[in-house]
Amino acid sequence: MMREFEIERQFDIKIETLKANKGVYYLKTNKGEKCLKKINYGPQKLLFVYGAKEHLINNGFSAVDKYHLNIDGEPYALVNEDLYTLSEWIEGRECDFHNIDEVKLAARTLAKLHEASKGYDPPDNSKLKSDLGRWTHLMSKRIKSLDKMRDMVRKKNNKNEFDLLYIKSLEFYKGIGKKALKTLEESDYEKLCEIAQEEKSFCHHDFTYHNIILDGNNECNVIDFDYCKREVRTFDISNFMIKVLKRVDWDIDFAIAIIDSYNEVSPLLNSEYKVLYAYLQFPQRYWRLANRYYYNEVNWGQNTFGGKLQSIIDEQEVMLNFLNKFKEKYNLE
Repeated sequence: MMREFEIERQFDIKIETLKANKGVYYLKTNKGEKCLKKINYGPQKLLFVYGAKEHLINNGFSAVDKYHLNIDGEPYALVNEDLYTLSEWIEGRECDFHNIDEVKLAARTLAKLHEASKGYDPPDNSKLKSDLGRWTHLMSKRIKSLDKMRDMVRKKNNKNEFDLLYIKSLEFYKGIGKKALKTLEESDYEKLCEIAQEEKSFCHHDFTYHNIILDGNNECNVIDFDYCKREVRTFDISNFMIKVLKRVDWDIDFAIAIIDSYNEVSPLLNSEYKVLYAYLQFPQRYWRLANRYYYNEVNWGQNTFGGKLQSIIDEQEVMLNFLNKFKEKYNLE
C-alpha cells in the first residue's frame, strides 16, 4: 500500500484501479487512464528519453505515450530506490505485421518520427545515448564472440540440443556476419553518421508490433522509447523490416512496401541502401539468441532456446534468397 500511496503522492493522482499488464501497470485514476512502469536505468538516461518524447511532441509528432511530471517537475517517482514513470495509457491494438496495409502505415509513421526527431538537444543533466559510428566495431566484436561461445561449447562435457545446433550452424552465420561487416565498411556509413550527428536526430531502437498501437481511428501511436538513442535511421528501418520479414517468410514485397511507404514521407539517400543492406545481412537474431543462452541473460527453458534456434536456421534459404532479391532490386554491388 505504501508504494501506491507514494505513487499517488509524488504524481498528485488518486488511483482507483491498478492492474498488471504485460510488464507495466494499467491505472485508472482521477486524471484518466495511465500507464505506470518501473524502469531499470537511471534518472539521467530517463531525462534523455523524456526530452526525446517532448521534442517529438513539440515538432508535431504527438502520437506518443507522453510522460507525466511529478510534483517537483521530474518525469519519475522514486519509491524505495526504484524509479517509476507515469505516462498516458494509449488504448488500441498492436500492429499486425501480416497485414501489408498496417505495415505500410507503420513505415510512414516511422518516417514521420525520424523527421520530427531532428534538432534534438537533450536536457543538460541527461546522459546522451548514442550508437553513431559504433556499428563496424559492434559487428566485428559480435563476429568474434560467436567463436568465444563455440569455445565454451567445446569445453562442455554434456552437449545438449542447443549446443549441437549452434556448433553445426556457426560457420554459416559467421560467414554472413563477415559479409555484412564488409558491406558496411564499403558503404558511406561514416558519412551518414556525420549527417545524423549534424541533424541531431534519434531513433526509437525498438520499433516493433507491441510498440506500435493502432487506436480506434486507425491512427498509429508509438510507445516505449526506453531504448531511443542517436543512431542512423537505417538501423530503425532494418530492425522494423526484420521483425516483419521473419513473420512473412522473408517476402520481398513487404520489404519494398516498407521502403516505398517510408520514402513517401522522407526519401532515403542512395548511399543509405547499402547501410540498410548491411544491417539486413548481419545475423543479429542468431547472435542475440546464442548470447542470451550462453550468458544466461534470459530464463527460458531448454526447449524454448532450441526451438528458437532451429526456427532461425530453418529460414536460411529464404533469407539468402531475399538478400539476393533485395540486392538486385536496389542495384547494390
